[in-house]
Amino acid sequence: MSVVKINVLTVPAEQRETLEKRFASRAHAVESSDGFEWFELLRPVDGTDQYLVYTRWRDEESFQAWMEGPMKAAHQGGGAENAERPKPAASGSTLWSFEVVQQAAPTSK
Repeated sequence: MSVVKINVLTVPAEQRETLEKRFASRAHAVESSDGFEWFELLRPVDGTDQYLVYTRWRDEESFQAWMEGPMKAAHQGGGAENAERPKPAASGSTLWSFEVVQQAAPTSK
């Protein structure tokens, strides 16, 4: 059964462009990860400062393998030890987890 992980990122208005550029230029390691099914970055439009990072995985084990491998390496810098890391664009984050119990796709006309 597929699982959905939604990372809720609190992003101040002055950091929105930075966050979106970082996601646009990110290494595409997640797309080639075993068990990865879907990714979306959702921009807030109704007066909130929370972006949603939506990912869907074949199972919990696939998500955990990505968290402990490619994602962990990417967030640790992966570069020179003395290289200065940029300040995070988000001021906070929360991870929501769901199991997919029903789904639908458009029907052909």
